Amino acid sequence: MDGNRCSIDVNRKIVEFIDSGKTFAMALILKVEGSTPRKAGVKAVIDDKGKIWGTLGGGQVEAEAQRRAVEVCKSKHPVVFDMNLYGADRADDVPICGGTMRILIDPTAAKARASYAQVAEAVLQRQRGVMLTSASSSANSEVKAQWLPEKDIPLDAAFPGAENIRSCLAHERPQLFAESSENPKVFTEVLVEPVIPRPLLIIAGGGHIGQAVALQASLVGFDITVIDDRPEFTDPALFPEGTTTCDGVIPKLITAQHIAGDTYIVLVTRGHKLDAESLEACIHAPAAYIGMIGSKRKVALIRKNFIESGLATEEQFERVHAPIGLDIGAVTVPEIAASITAELIAVRRKRNPDLSKDQKGLQ
Repeated sequence: MDGNRCSIDVNRKIVEFIDSGKTFAMALILKVEGSTPRKAGVKAVIDDKGKIWGTLGGGQVEAEAQRRAVEVCKSKHPVVFDMNLYGADRADDVPICGGTMRILIDPTAAKARASYAQVAEAVLQRQRGVMLTSASSSANSEVKAQWLPEKDIPLDAAFPGAENIRSCLAHERPQLFAESSENPKVFTEVLVEPVIPRPLLIIAGGGHIGQAVALQASLVGFDITVIDDRPEFTDPALFPEGTTTCDGVIPKLITAQHIAGDTYIVLVTRGHKLDAESLEACIHAPAAYIGMIGSKRKVALIRKNFIESGLATEEQFERVHAPIGLDIGAVTVPEIAASITAELIAVRRKRNPDLSKDQKGLQ
């Protein structure tokens, strides 16, 4: 799968297409069952020639979406279709993943420019909320999109209702709801798509390990901030695109960060003294994860100092992952970075059992 196609901000791309006046269709996976290449809530932009930005999983699924997008760009009428992935043989054209996908192709997204722009901005500002996309099948099929920040979800929200909307957001899981009416005869589907900020990883120390962790963690969905007291180790060229870098006194820079429940902190500075000072700056912060590099002896000495000096209780120090990383026998810098990144993933997914369950296999 093309990583560049996966990493784009599709909501922002939709706004760019609208503002440029280009003809396009927004493709949105409404629902999946069984094993599928992508999950519900995944979007892509497809122009009137069939070129795609983002991905629906490639293969026959994506090819069918591209074909239909070219058609609706001409007709200006949205369509919803189901894709069966239960092919019987690898030689068949039908995919053999073993699931079904319901996909919306909408050439009228320009009507909801404000909503797509609000979602794109919310992602930048690390704000939680939901995107509601409704598709009605009637004499005149229509698609509507609405952005709702978490704090603005009304108690009397229309179908599927505030309780269902908040449940999807709490479980970080998109869900499709449907209702029908007889007079007039209308079938309406509403996808509730939680918009959750990417977790923030603060790396104290921009050396070889910090650089390797930044690279690997960015690939698995973390926003990255790297801080160091050596300007040459905060050069943006050393890190993945989009990484925030700061140079200065590391403990002070850590204290200045907005640390919340979706913040992960990795301490890999240039020495044990600075690691200890950096840990002191964040050990009481409400971070999801705090990890410090070092040998067992180093960790034991720092632990003893923190507890005896009253900087932390035994319980408070217990939440520090030290020595950092999963024990996989790592020796080289890339291996150490892999062990740290694996531990970040383990903590992140196990914090939300429902989210972990969705990640056990491709949907």
